Amino acid sequence: MKWHFINSGFQTGIFNMEFDLQLANNCKEDESYFRLYRWKPYCISLGANQSVDSIDLEKTKRDNIDVVQRPTGGRAILHAKEITYSVVLPLRAPLTPSEIYREINYALLSGLFLYDEQLSEAELEMQQPDFSSIYKEGKGVACFAVSARSEIKYDGKKLVGSAQRKLGNIILQHGSILCGKYHRRMVEYLHGSEQEKFEVKDDLEKKTTELETILNQPTDYDFLGESLKSGFENHFKISFLNE
Repeated sequence: MKWHFINSGFQTGIFNMEFDLQLANNCKEDESYFRLYRWKPYCISLGANQSVDSIDLEKTKRDNIDVVQRPTGGRAILHAKEITYSVVLPLRAPLTPSEIYREINYALLSGLFLYDEQLSEAELEMQQPDFSSIYKEGKGVACFAVSARSEIKYDGKKLVGSAQRKLGNIILQHGSILCGKYHRRMVEYLHGSEQEKFEVKDDLEKKTTELETILNQPTDYDFLGESLKSGFENHFKISFLNE
């Protein structure tokens, strides 16, 4: 298996989602990709089946916030102070999609440990919530309001959110590694009652955390990217091709 590492830097929301899809659509049976990227301007991404009607598009336009649809599931995310990752690889026995999801998050954990030893306390969520019930509630509109099984949390709070989709025989998984608090402003761009917005805001504050909150220092994005790359190689026992 040939493993490719791509660091795309800052890109628009449309570019980032189309690039991930392009990698998935063109992935060969003997190739896999690990990609890191950021967002400029900041961007709200919606799950594949989520209606844009939940977003205040007039306010996003005024604040120069992109809005895009993800090819994966889940709910709305405000991408700002974060590093986003994507993994594209062929689905092969004996690993199932859920096992791939878990192993990718273990690889990310390995990278976070390399970034700062204090993050060795981070762990995977072991329980799977009832999303069908959660999505019926107003707070279900924001992705980071609840952790799924095998997502990364720190001190019981969600640190990394991920989503996965199977495209033919190819797995596309991508997610957000929260660095700063800006994602909590997602509530400012939602339609809904004041009570619904309060619940979303309360959930994001109580159930999410970020590297800068945990470590009490600014994020070194370059070092974080290199740490994630090394952690991925260590966990999967691979070496990325020099490109």
